[in-house]
Amino acid sequence: MHILLILRGENLLVLITYDVSTKTAKGVKRLSKVAKVCTNYGQRVQNSVFECLVDRTQFAMLKKQISDIIDKDADSIRYYILGDNYNRHVEHVGAKKTIDMSDVLLV
Repeated sequence: MHILLILRGENLLVLITYDVSTKTAKGVKRLSKVAKVCTNYGQRVQNSVFECLVDRTQFAMLKKQISDIIDKDADSIRYYILGDNYNRHVEHVGAKKTIDMSDVLLV
């Protein structure tokens, strides 16, 4: 049995936004790969926008994986680090309710 323990204060909420050029078949493939990496670390909240609750090591790995995928001359990635006290900084209105990533998740 594996137990994942998330200690309060050690995780950061990072908002990732990206604009990957899809003018070529390679660009379409990069877009899909970037989305897959982000999905491995968090939840999609809008098209090309993810919320990821990660520790600093995971954040470094996520950035490295994305950096290895994108074309730095054609694509753009932004990381907004909201920190560990993110509940005060995020407001949601409308459809697409999000999952509380700090809560227990049963799979």
